[in-house]
Amino acid sequence: ASDEVSGMGVRAVVAGQSVLAGNDRLLHRENVPHDVCVTDGTVVNVAKDGVLAGRIRVADVVKPGAEQAVRRLKAAGVNRLVMLTGDVSRVAQQVATEVGIDEYRADLLPGQKVEALETIMADRARQASGGRRAGAVAFVGDGINDAPALARADVGIAMGALGSDAAIEAADVVIMDDNPARIADAIEIARCTHRVVLENIVFSLAVKAGVLTLGAMGIVGMWSAVFADVGVALIAVLNATRAYGGPRRPRAAQNL
Repeated sequence: ASDEVSGMGVRAVVAGQSVLAGNDRLLHRENVPHDVCVTDGTVVNVAKDGVLAGRIRVADVVKPGAEQAVRRLKAAGVNRLVMLTGDVSRVAQQVATEVGIDEYRADLLPGQKVEALETIMADRARQASGGRRAGAVAFVGDGINDAPALARADVGIAMGALGSDAAIEAADVVIMDDNPARIADAIEIARCTHRVVLENIVFSLAVKAGVLTLGAMGIVGMWSAVFADVGVALIAVLNATRAYGGPRRPRAAQNL
């Protein structure tokens, strides 16, 4: 039998012996005597029957293209990037520096990720109340521990290739591979689609308003009304097909 201790590790009974595998917080909780291990990477402590049996060092490998993805997000107008992680502070700092993320929060439990996210959203609200333009707050994650934060964010983005079912269900957007550059792609596609929708709405309303005004003045007749109805609809459909081609170029636009 085994069970997960959220944000700490796992606990199991193996061959009649109680086995723990997790971080220092798990050992503290279970009152297992241990010294502090300072090393690069993430340390997984293994204890058996209340005695520390050994440690496993796990090195974090940054995804290829992560640094480029961060640069693209900044170029697209994302004005604040914060890494929220359950890893220890030294690992979080190393990864954040390597990929170009300015802020990080480390040693977070799932509930603390939500609290950190709400703090960021509160900062956004204060900016908006002060007259500054403030965009949406997006959260990107793939693990089961990320599900609460994905559900709480304005926009939850799950990395689908490695994402847990809980994360995928809680997210608003699911990216079906683990390439971080797809996040910038998704933003550009969304902005392109939004732009096309606005074009169609403005064009349709402008033509209909013009024809209605001219018709009331007796200047135009039935065929103009037909064009304002059917013709404008066809033009809007044709214009909407431009979204299939995606954005023509990255746009440094609104905050996200």
